[in-house]
Amino acid sequence: MLRVEQVKVREISLAQPLDWLKYGWRDLTQCPLVSLAHGLVVTLFGTALLVLGRDHFWFLAGAFSGFLVVAPLLATGLYALSRAIERDEPANGELLLRTWTHWGINRRSDPTSYWCLVRFGALLALAGTGWVLTSAAFITIFAPQPINNPADFIQHVVLARDHFVFEWWLALGGALAAPMFASSVISMPLLLDRQVTAYQAVLVSWRVVLANPLPMALWAALIMLLTLIGFANLLVGLIVVIPILGHASWHAYRDLVDVSALPPRIGPNVGDVTGKDVP
Repeated sequence: MLRVEQVKVREISLAQPLDWLKYGWRDLTQCPLVSLAHGLVVTLFGTALLVLGRDHFWFLAGAFSGFLVVAPLLATGLYALSRAIERDEPANGELLLRTWTHWGINRRSDPTSYWCLVRFGALLALAGTGWVLTSAAFITIFAPQPINNPADFIQHVVLARDHFVFEWWLALGGALAAPMFASSVISMPLLLDRQVTAYQAVLVSWRVVLANPLPMALWAALIMLLTLIGFANLLVGLIVVIPILGHASWHAYRDLVDVSALPPRIGPNVGDVTGKDVP
C-alpha cells in the first residue's frame, strides 16, 4: 500500500507561483473555448446567486464561501485539459465529457476511483458550510447592529471604527481557511492523475505546504487577490480568472510533487489507457 513518505515533495522558489499563472494563461490560450466556458458557467451561477440572495446576506455569504471552498472540485475539467496539453493530446469538450462521466466507473469496488473526487468535494462543501455557520454566529454576537444585508455588513462591520469585529472576523476566517487550503492545494489534481485515496492526497498536500510555507502563502494570496478582482467587476472577471487559476493549479501540482512512484489512474485520456505518462 502506498505510504505518503514514498511521495517525493519538491521545494520550490518563492517566485514559482508567478510562473504557474503564466503557464495557466498559456494553457488558456491553447484551448480558449472550453477553458472560458468554465469561467462563464461560474459567472452565470454567481450572478444568479446575487439576484436570489441580494436581501439575504448570510445565504449570499454562504453560497460564495462555499464556492471558494469547493472551487478545486469545479476546476477538475481544467486540470484534465492541462494534462492533455502536457501530453500533446486533444484538449476539447469531448475530453471534458469523458472526464466527468468517468467518475462513476468502479466507484464501489475501487476506493481510489474517480468517485473519491466527489467524496472529497463533499467534504470541502461541508467545511464551507461550517465556516458560514461559524461566521454568522460570530458576527451576530459581536456586531454592534443586526446584519441583514451586504450594506449592513460594510457599514457596521467593515467600516466601523469604534471596534475590531472585522479584524477579528478576518483572523478567524484565516485560521479556518489555512488548514482547508493546506488540505486541498494539490489534492484534486493528484486525485485526478494518480491512483490514491482522498486521505493520501490530503496528507501529500500537507507535506507540500509544510515544505514550502512561503511560496504556498504567496500562492494562497494570489488566488485570493485574483478571485477578489473577479468579484469586484460584477463577476465578469471570473470568466478569465477561473480558467487561469484552474490551469495554474495543475502546474503547481506538477512542480510540487514527483508522482513517478505512483500508479497512473485509468482515466478518459488515450494516454491513461496506454500507460503513457509524463514524469
